Amino acid sequence: MVSLDDAVIARLKKGEHHFEILVDPYGAADIIEGKDTDVLKIMAIDAIFTDAKKGIHVSEEDLQEEFETADVSTVAEYIIKHGDIQLTTEQRHKMQKNKRKRVIEYIVKNAMDPQTKTPHPPARIERAIEEAGVHIDPFKPVSEQVKSTVNAIRPFIPLSLERVKITVKIPAKFIGKAYGVARTFGVLEQEDWQSDGSWVGVVRLPAGVQNEFYDKLNEATKGNVSTKVLK
Repeated sequence: MVSLDDAVIARLKKGEHHFEILVDPYGAADIIEGKDTDVLKIMAIDAIFTDAKKGIHVSEEDLQEEFETADVSTVAEYIIKHGDIQLTTEQRHKMQKNKRKRVIEYIVKNAMDPQTKTPHPPARIERAIEEAGVHIDPFKPVSEQVKSTVNAIRPFIPLSLERVKITVKIPAKFIGKAYGVARTFGVLEQEDWQSDGSWVGVVRLPAGVQNEFYDKLNEATKGNVSTKVLK
């Protein structure tokens, strides 16, 4: 349970009835994102109201009529996913800022400049979002907002969500440490063991992790690694 001071009203009109719950807005956002969250733990009161401020409860008959169940957690989750959540200005600003950061992080990691085949830095993505006037919804999942955000900022910066393929050659003496790096950073599309004991593979990975990928490979091989981005 959350305190009443931290809770906001989530409301839904269904049929002829009005339903409200008192819920933590950040926990509600997690549920909308699809995270495994116990609905009852993010509610201030485990009850469904017709008017939460006045404390007027919905009858079980009305719940059964509209939801075919009187189970509070089931109905509350439905209200969160399909209703409106009333945020204060401060809460909305904070949640939009956090969601915006996550959208930027996703784009940085998964997109690249198609001309240079390198990732854009976060500051450049953020600046393009501001120039494009992109609205970030604090409750829509990041995955749903990335595509529209990318489409909106493309007129301002060259951007592609295509992944890159990189050939990697690791000398035999460094395979023990470096092979795991090659496999965990992306999808290993092909590999071949050379007659001298070295390993050659083709790894497909998000453009935004290229530099980190190279850093980890160089660290594991003490700089004795060959890489090449495939066209």
